[in-house]
Amino acid sequence: MSNTQELTSVRQDLQPAVIESMQKGGHEQVVHFYDHATGLKAIIAIHNTWLGPALGGTRMWAYNNEQEALTDVLRLSRGMTYKAAITGLNLGGGKAVIIGDSRTHKSEALMRRFGKFVDGLAGRYITAEDVGVNTRDMEYIAKETSHVTGLPEILGGGGDPSPVTAYGVYLGMKASAKEVFGSDSLNTKKILVQGTGKVGQHLVDHLVKEGAIVYINDINKENLSQVTGSHPSVQVVEGNNMFDLDIDIYAPCALGATVNTESLEKLKCSIIAGAANNQLADELVHGNLCREKGILWAPDFLINAGGLINVSVELEGYNRDRAMNATENIYQAAQNVFRMAKDQNLTTIEAAKQVAEKRIEEIGRIKLSY
Repeated sequence: MSNTQELTSVRQDLQPAVIESMQKGGHEQVVHFYDHATGLKAIIAIHNTWLGPALGGTRMWAYNNEQEALTDVLRLSRGMTYKAAITGLNLGGGKAVIIGDSRTHKSEALMRRFGKFVDGLAGRYITAEDVGVNTRDMEYIAKETSHVTGLPEILGGGGDPSPVTAYGVYLGMKASAKEVFGSDSLNTKKILVQGTGKVGQHLVDHLVKEGAIVYINDINKENLSQVTGSHPSVQVVEGNNMFDLDIDIYAPCALGATVNTESLEKLKCSIIAGAANNQLADELVHGNLCREKGILWAPDFLINAGGLINVSVELEGYNRDRAMNATENIYQAAQNVFRMAKDQNLTTIEAAKQVAEKRIEEIGRIKLSY
């Protein structure tokens, strides 16, 4: 066997679980990659391509094992399908994960080798940046494939998409406030932002500017210091003490599954609206539990779609104003989902998924009839 290998399946004992997971989630393709020379271990999941090629970022994370990485990429790619469909983009859903610590394992050679693998999918998957990956990495990937977005501005790309993502979350939060409080003003609203990476920091900027009372929580002390240095009024809350706060809005902006049975037992808020993907640990269980507790959950794949919108604009020739203008549609789209959920007695995730699935089916049927 050569040093560079493409593994289109995992070990035999894991194959049935992979196929079963693909069937359950409706995935079209899952490809595993390994490169001995660079130590690259990656998985690309393509969920749906009815509306167009699958576009989704590449996440680099130190997963505990391959199964954890597979579970993450399957959930993330499925979310990208809904995100593209409900936002009105002509794109499908896909995602990639690289197994490793981005602070120590990442190199130009590794990212370029990953670009080679992306290129081998012949345009079915277009990659972009995500957690642990930045615009410099996209530049390396672009040396090996044209199926990449999120390039630096100097190369004609959109650069860092986090300001656009944060703007969409901010608008989704305002739409949620309008639904719950009767006004979309966030002035004096108590808001907890959990996760102060790039998106979280930009979100805090918007909230402070509007006069919200902002609390922040993060395991990264440097991120916390950056926020408090810019905004001395922001209060830091340590660890799980954040769930003891009496707040109006909880904004999860780190990794997923923070909206779970344990956190919902403690949370004292009226709205959950944040940037993290896959916030609900279990869509059915915790979507219903939010409704039972009288908490309005703003579907993550709807209000955090600004980043996807940003890189999709790049495919047509990047213009930041056009990206921001398109992101403003999130406000009305969120209001439509909230109204549908109320009128049809659905959870907000059920309503959002129905909107996305209807578009996929209608456009897909048209495409299949050509």
